Amino acid sequence: MRTVTLGLNVDDCAAPSMETVCRKLRDKILSRASRLVETCDRVGRKYGIPVTNKRIAISPASHLVAGHGQTAAVAIAKTLDEAAAACRVDLVGGFTALVHKGIAPADAVIMASLPEVLSQTKRVCASINVASRRAGINMDAVAEMGRVLLRIADATKAQSGFGCAKLVVFSNIPEDNPFMAGAYVGEGEPEAAVNIGVSGPGVVSSALKRRIAMGGKLTLGDLAEEIKITGFRVTRVGELIGREVAAELGVVFGIVDLSLAPTPEIGDSVGEILRTLGIEKIGAPGSTAAVAMLTDAIKKGGAFASSSVGGMSGAFIPVSEDAALADAAARGHLSLEKLEAMTSVCSVGLDMIAVPGDTPAETLAAIIADEMAIGVMNDKTTGVRIIPVPGAKVGQLVEFGGLFGSVVVMEVRNTGASGPFVRFGGRIPAPIQSLRN
Repeated sequence: MRTVTLGLNVDDCAAPSMETVCRKLRDKILSRASRLVETCDRVGRKYGIPVTNKRIAISPASHLVAGHGQTAAVAIAKTLDEAAAACRVDLVGGFTALVHKGIAPADAVIMASLPEVLSQTKRVCASINVASRRAGINMDAVAEMGRVLLRIADATKAQSGFGCAKLVVFSNIPEDNPFMAGAYVGEGEPEAAVNIGVSGPGVVSSALKRRIAMGGKLTLGDLAEEIKITGFRVTRVGELIGREVAAELGVVFGIVDLSLAPTPEIGDSVGEILRTLGIEKIGAPGSTAAVAMLTDAIKKGGAFASSSVGGMSGAFIPVSEDAALADAAARGHLSLEKLEAMTSVCSVGLDMIAVPGDTPAETLAAIIADEMAIGVMNDKTTGVRIIPVPGAKVGQLVEFGGLFGSVVVMEVRNTGASGPFVRFGGRIPAPIQSLRN
């Protein structure tokens, strides 16, 4: 089990006084989440399947910041960090702003505070939604996020810009996503709910290797069927654990996110699955088709296993968090451009990628815009978690540690050549396929 995430709506913590906001926020998190870790550990021991991460997600922090300033945003973030530490959870998400059609004053405060927030807290994660199928792409917000990324990297340069690893820029952000850094509680979600993120790339890889070792003529269709069956099993186990945790906490069971989420451990890798499927060098022609097959098969198996599917659901390709992908990037097999192509068929986007620290803000914004366009045109969630590493050059190895892993700094071609496009600003209109009503 990759994660159990307790979602909490904290809109009722709003108050005229920031002192009151922080007190109410702390009290609500402690009252609801104080037993989360011990419950997950107990249920994990019962079934012999440990829950790797225990997390909290809240409704957008921009709702609490409204009417207050940047000092208040930092105070809220520190309160979240302290409450999460008291509950012994790994991360807390929901320092979020939704700006796909425009930037409200509270959203602007959240965006401006990110360098300070992400450098002064340990567990707080942030997400900014800058595009959607119905609204198009807010290029003013995209341009600002390019500048914000560089400020975050500078504020956390002693940690190789690690603050950027706790921020995702989204199109079509899911309202029930249990995975960090993009987890938050959207409108229409329950007051409190448990959402589950399964993992299992190592299980899928092992199943495929066993099937191939049995011999006989196999087609890709046969291998897709094996992935589907394995996805069914993983999802059933995840839902069993999630429902039991929710019942013990006295909250609603929300969703199972079917995503195959890798870790830096050898063998727990989406990239290893691609190799097993016959892609000898990840990034070679065929890599996008292999990811498409994997994503589809996992979704089919999971959808048959559960009627409570949500989040992003598919296959993650976070470069630093996947040993095989990180190795492919280090060897030069996997380029930024090929990764972008693969994100058109996976379940998220350009994830945990390190680039040179001197990459211009407008180039970072253009990378974000390209990924947002994939999400908007294909009506899917896409995200960008990119880390401009201060002082780093192409090919340099950067260590982030833990589940964040390590990765080489990747080349960004044609830097500076997108400036005029980004400076036009405004909003790229929604595509014609958005007119579905």
